[in-house]
Amino acid sequence: MWPDQDETRELLDGAQQGNREAVERLMDRHRDSLNRMVRCRLNRGLAGRVDASDIVQDALLTASRRLTEYLENPRLPFHAWLRQLARDRLADAYRRQLADKRDVAREQPAMAGERSSLNPIAQIRDPELTPAATLLRKEFAGRFHQAVEQLPEDSRDIILMRHAEQLTNLQAAELLGLSEAAAGMRYLRALRQLKSLLGETPSILLD
Repeated sequence: MWPDQDETRELLDGAQQGNREAVERLMDRHRDSLNRMVRCRLNRGLAGRVDASDIVQDALLTASRRLTEYLENPRLPFHAWLRQLARDRLADAYRRQLADKRDVAREQPAMAGERSSLNPIAQIRDPELTPAATLLRKEFAGRFHQAVEQLPEDSRDIILMRHAEQLTNLQAAELLGLSEAAAGMRYLRALRQLKSLLGETPSILLD
């Protein structure tokens, strides 16, 4: 999911030399990772009205227009810069919904079927589970998403990075502007907060 950095640098060099094909390849190869990032940050209310791919496309078009400006002063790694543009577009989408007097911010997060990549338990498909156990797993998945939404922003962000986006600690550290050790500590703290919110996990979900 994380675009190869060496190839990214080569494409950036080509873009700087005016190679339009390099620009197109540069944007296209980051599309999937941006789409995954946006999808796991859409709440249920907005997800029902906005397509994550539209937000990503808007961000990539913005990046294409601003690429010369970025190349002149690359203060962030390219992928981190793209993510910031996508998050800005996502914030714009929330503001537009709020302007329509729809309280998207208060709506419940998407349930397991819509954001199953966030919860490791929800990814498991066990045909031998009884109907009762299946229901219990779905209920826990819902609790999991609600607990993530209750985390402080920095904790929620690193949980999403590590679980929904499946980034490594090094990749998360780069995006957050932290050392690997500091990113690891933030992740452990977020896990403790999440565990506290979830309480005891039914043993049947861990078998």
